Amino acid sequence: MSEQDPCTGSASATASSTASAASTASTASAASAASAASTASPAAAVFGAGERRRCAVVGLGARARMFTEALTGPYADRIELVGFCDVNAHRMAVHNGWIAADHPRREPVAAYAAEDFEVMLRRERVDLVVVCSVDRTHDDYVVRALEAGCDVVTEKPMTTDAERARRVLDAQRRSGREVRVAFNYRYNPVHSAVRELIAAGEIGEVGSVHFEWLLDLRHGADYFRRWHRDKANSGGLMVHKATHHFDLVNWWLGTEPETVFAQGGLFFYGEEAGRRRGLARPYARAHGSAAAQGDPFALRLADSAVLSSLYLDAEREDGYHRDQNVFGPGVTIEDDMAVLVRYASGASLTYHLTAYSPWEGYRVAFNGSEGRLELLVEESTWVPPEERVDGASPVMHGSGVGEEAGRTELLVRRFWERPRVVKVGGGDGDEGGVAEGGHGGGDVRMLADLFGPRCGEDALGRAADAFDGAKSLVTGLAANESFETGLPVRVRDLLDV
Repeated sequence: MSEQDPCTGSASATASSTASAASTASTASAASAASAASTASPAAAVFGAGERRRCAVVGLGARARMFTEALTGPYADRIELVGFCDVNAHRMAVHNGWIAADHPRREPVAAYAAEDFEVMLRRERVDLVVVCSVDRTHDDYVVRALEAGCDVVTEKPMTTDAERARRVLDAQRRSGREVRVAFNYRYNPVHSAVRELIAAGEIGEVGSVHFEWLLDLRHGADYFRRWHRDKANSGGLMVHKATHHFDLVNWWLGTEPETVFAQGGLFFYGEEAGRRRGLARPYARAHGSAAAQGDPFALRLADSAVLSSLYLDAEREDGYHRDQNVFGPGVTIEDDMAVLVRYASGASLTYHLTAYSPWEGYRVAFNGSEGRLELLVEESTWVPPEERVDGASPVMHGSGVGEEAGRTELLVRRFWERPRVVKVGGGDGDEGGVAEGGHGGGDVRMLADLFGPRCGEDALGRAADAFDGAKSLVTGLAANESFETGLPVRVRDLLDV
């Protein structure tokens, strides 16, 4: 099991006890090779340096809690949380209530309506904005924050279409301020190990990548209950979800996409599919509906104190329903998608995203000129029916799934050699368990990088800026266009980054 770097949170991969000493040495050299091939992010000079900063959070849904807890807890001595901004006053009050429970002596965070965003920036003297709002609004808040002289951390995806991406890139250039995109998967220790191994030349030059991502019936269904089900809000799963995965491939290979061909459709969820398979039930939303009783796809908001307070009790202000019928009308996103990508390096990617799987996780394999690298991550092995959720989200990752948790396995298969197991620090012991913490241990490491002290260069280049955000986004945008036209799409024709 590897040692954890207290400054960067980097996990260095080490070979299993059955590997040869030479194999162990070559793996250990991966970190130094990656370091030599990378430079510190320009954002490093801005984030985590200087006097205590003043920060505001925009969009106070469930995901924002990760940031508010970090900013009022471990990083409160470096960053002062001074402002909330949301379309819903109740949700801001809920977050203030959670903060008060954890920090009784702390004054409430000042709350501002969405239309008072600039007022908040001026009045609270904000110099850092964290954007967690609905995806289609990201660019608006990012651009306005940059123009006001603030730096920005934005949740992924950076935005939802090419024009919005151009607005962000142009504003970043004009303002000279920094934009960081919260790609937490870059900080997962096993993903860092993959980058180290590839950079060290363990499998030679990479010719192709095979990547399958499976969302189980709990997590996958949740995208079809929420605002994400409308493609105008989220860009579909090719943008909202797969931006993580396309960013990983860009980062792992150190390249960018050139051509994309894709096919996708709504196979399992939605009104027509539900009716055809006998899964449809006559309700618009689950809460208060007798028709939703016994439906394993229904989300029961009242079972969770967090979901009730954050969404059910907030409905009176904006009418947003967090628990819509996954087999009801209004679903405009795909649930089964296949993508073929050609990269500037000459490598190709075959990618498939399925949102209705009995288990959750992913398989990714890299074929190289000297061998093959394989990663298997099982985040859940199955999903129990009619599960009661008592937390912030029906989505659970890694150790959060308890008895349903699977395993993580990283293998190097060099030509003419026995397969070698690579063990990575940050898992549940030494037996290949799922890494601890949210999103495979990536959340806590990302927060430390965003808000904590800097300890030299980011050897793995994990800090993602606006251009990284655009380069991950454009693969999904090209895939969406290919869905519509049935033709390959040149990435530069959509967005030249």
